[in-house]
Amino acid sequence: MNLQYPSLAIRAPRLLALAATLAAASMLAGCVNDTASGSVYTYDQAQREQVVRTGTVQSVRPVLIEQRGTSGVGALAGGVLGGAVGSTIGRGGGNVLATVGGAIAGGLLGNAVENQAGRTQGLEITIRLDNGETRVIAQAADVPISPGQRVRLISGGGPTRVVPM
Repeated sequence: MNLQYPSLAIRAPRLLALAATLAAASMLAGCVNDTASGSVYTYDQAQREQVVRTGTVQSVRPVLIEQRGTSGVGALAGGVLGGAVGSTIGRGGGNVLATVGGAIAGGLLGNAVENQAGRTQGLEITIRLDNGETRVIAQAADVPISPGQRVRLISGGGPTRVVPM
């Protein structure tokens, strides 16, 4: 403990907790992406030949697209932040309980936020291809698609996309 600067010794754990929380939150922000989009290509999918089929939209139904599982970063960041906030409450045994309680509550809240961030509003699109076949594709609702509309199905080397003609 540095006696010359006692307030720094008291603040150091809180500053460390804040730095860890910011780092975890920035990692979480980097994990969110919309690969279910009809308009987003990964780097590996760019400049690859795709197969194009044409058809007419038969029906469109709203759906929710979820990422599989969670990374745990939301729970970790929430736990760190909750513990840091809890550590400012009370003294002695009460402080320990507040810190642990804050960490648990923060972890649960952070996990819920991460789960919500991994959800995208989507569309389930049923298409009657020009060759008579019927296909159903779910993708993000970022491209307006409606029944009766002529569309292209683009596939190969990744997900199949439905885009207006």
